[in-house]
Amino acid sequence: MPLTLPQLERHLFKAADILRGKMDASEFKEYIFGMLFLKRCSDVFDQRREEVIAQQRAQGSSQAEAVELAEVKRWYGQSFYVPPTSRWSYLVNEAHENVGDFLNKALGGLENNNASLHDVLEHIDFTRKVGASKIPDIKLRQLITHFSSYRLRNEDFEFPDLLGAAYEYLISEFADSAGKKGGEFYTPRSVVRMMVRLLKPTQDMSIYDPCVGSGGMLILSKEYVDEHGGEGRRLALYGQEENGTVWSIAKMNMLLHGIPNADLRNDDTLGEPAHVENGELLRFDRVLSNPPFSINWGTADKGKDGQPVWQPRHPERFRYGQVPLGAKKADLMFLQHMVAVTREGGMVATVMPHGVLFRGGDECAIRAGLIEADLLEAVIGLPANLFYGTGIPACVLVLRQCRGNESGKPAERRGKVLFINADREYFEGRAQNYLLPEHIEKIVNTFDHFAAVPGFAALVDTATLKGNDYNLNIRRYADNASPSEPQDVRAHLAGGVPRAEVEAKAALFRAHGLDPDDLLLARDAGYLDFAPNLTTRATLKLAIETHPGVLAAEQAVADAFDGWWQAHSPRITALAGAPSFVSLRQELLTSFSAALEPVGLLGRYAVRGIVAGFWDQSKYDFLTLMARGAKGVVAAWRSSILTALDDDKAKQNPLDHKLVRALLPDFIESLAELDARKAELDSQLKAAAPDKGEEGEAEAGDDDEAAVDEAQLKAWKKELAALKKQLKAQQAAFAEHLNAAVDALDEAQAAALLLVILRADMQAILGRHVSAQRQQLVAAFENWWDKYRVTLVAIEQERDAAAGELQWFLKALGYV
Repeated sequence: MPLTLPQLERHLFKAADILRGKMDASEFKEYIFGMLFLKRCSDVFDQRREEVIAQQRAQGSSQAEAVELAEVKRWYGQSFYVPPTSRWSYLVNEAHENVGDFLNKALGGLENNNASLHDVLEHIDFTRKVGASKIPDIKLRQLITHFSSYRLRNEDFEFPDLLGAAYEYLISEFADSAGKKGGEFYTPRSVVRMMVRLLKPTQDMSIYDPCVGSGGMLILSKEYVDEHGGEGRRLALYGQEENGTVWSIAKMNMLLHGIPNADLRNDDTLGEPAHVENGELLRFDRVLSNPPFSINWGTADKGKDGQPVWQPRHPERFRYGQVPLGAKKADLMFLQHMVAVTREGGMVATVMPHGVLFRGGDECAIRAGLIEADLLEAVIGLPANLFYGTGIPACVLVLRQCRGNESGKPAERRGKVLFINADREYFEGRAQNYLLPEHIEKIVNTFDHFAAVPGFAALVDTATLKGNDYNLNIRRYADNASPSEPQDVRAHLAGGVPRAEVEAKAALFRAHGLDPDDLLLARDAGYLDFAPNLTTRATLKLAIETHPGVLAAEQAVADAFDGWWQAHSPRITALAGAPSFVSLRQELLTSFSAALEPVGLLGRYAVRGIVAGFWDQSKYDFLTLMARGAKGVVAAWRSSILTALDDDKAKQNPLDHKLVRALLPDFIESLAELDARKAELDSQLKAAAPDKGEEGEAEAGDDDEAAVDEAQLKAWKKELAALKKQLKAQQAAFAEHLNAAVDALDEAQAAALLLVILRADMQAILGRHVSAQRQQLVAAFENWWDKYRVTLVAIEQERDAAAGELQWFLKALGYV
């Protein structure tokens, strides 16, 4: 069976578990990355070596001659030559003591024999002390044994880029575990996708990231080109990273993603820009980056001659000014570097802290220069708590380089800056916020149309910015603050829902098919009362959810979805064996929007977000479908389920997997019934057990005659024992049932099952959006109930009644 993405992700996470505790994620990540890279290189080398030996034998060489010839490096031009002491089999057989030395020599041998790996692996030192001691041999030996579990050749993967996808997963997990340090090498991929979509790179362009981190900006630029019909391999990718360990991670990331020619340099971008040709800085078509926030601009130290000891090369980059040396304000220096290395008409998108938008002094002068040169195109405010290492909100600045002495912007954008306030566009996670596809759609679509959107985006001309002393504070121009909650004094005093407040929600009611007159009755010209059948706050939700208009509107969405799925789902299964899924992505996005938007219940961005979310969720299944057909997808799901069965730390119960629910519904229902009866018996036995007093004696209850007799207890215990045995047998037979069901499928049946499962996935996403929209209806009515249902008159009446009752008690007691 091919290795699946969930299997490989679980495998890599367990490798991290071996070292977890000895050191934190920011320290041990390089060891896991190094082991993975070494294992991959060794496995690919072994495959090529076997091919060379077979070719030489076929040409008449003896086995010994063929083996000797297979050591010639020229055979391995498309991969890496792995010397004997770097091969995995050698480590497995020989590395038992001083294992760290063996691993260091293995990485060194791999690096020394392949020019493209120069300096990449030398940062990884398995003999380095962690705390007071080195990693013990037993731990390193465990890692070798663990990584031996799976072979990592292309033919072993469920889809071609499996290793790259798993490496990205591992980087994100390390960033999550490393906390603040995670932000040094990882930008959340939802933010990167948004930035790439803002700049829209195309094949044959050059892409540059001056603070490349783990390489996500470059990799997602390539993915974007591939997904939009271009050839991502034709991009010229460049990057620079000061941290040596992070740089080596980025290099390995590129290689594992099948990008061997990315030009990544290891040095300080501000002090020593490395991409220089004939003394001139290289220029790039697109620049994307997330530089470290507010680090020192060099150092203020001076030498004996009184001159600064730190002087950046190519100071012409900073034509709009510099902040004082040593100041923790290097943000706009990074930005000026990006602008300086951007080609005429090229574009920049970079993450920045909000301080750069409004701080005064030298930073204000730099902003003025950028704005007056008409370089700044958009300022996009992002939600707080999106990035690792900081909870503060950040922004994305989009700039476009001039063409000669003229602005590089399209004519209609010249002399203007678009402000987008997207700080409310997020999904709140457990420890971090996230941009969902619909949020990205809204931001990118607004930028593409370059138009004002009330409460979200504003167009501001250069003259206005100059009049405001080049202050770019987003809320100053695009204020998305919610209007204050209206409070009607008369309604508070006498009751009734103000008709004006109801009319303000007309668009929401119309979209969801609700006529508010069905729930609210006219009191007078300006006020409404709740209908007589709405007697408690709890009745509001039920009345809305069962309202005929609401049901009809939601059914219209369901019907539109059904019709769209019937028409377009065959294109999904047609991916089997296809070379690309580019056209499918655009077809699904366009056709789904055309089918669902006219219904009117969900807004444009929500509709586009649904199909974009479905695509992101299903992309790897589509890749497997292309590589191995529908049966290959089902087989990959099965492999992941069976692997998870043996994993006590699996994040999801394998019995809850969507394949199991679709393929073995009767089996799952039977297990659920057994579980329910077991829980019922446990509860009955617990309730029947007498409470123990302090001395351990059973305490007599108030209702001794109702106690369960001994015979009943014995019967329950006997049934429970039998149930547990039956449950255990059923669970043990699960793998057999699953294998039998999957093996019985032919390709056509697997394709039909795949569509059933994917339809349920997409329907669930759609259902969440419809439910959220419906909840807005409920919230509106509940808010009016909370505000106006209890009037001041009623409160005063209750007060007077309570006071009268108190007076009666006091009188009865003789106090008055």
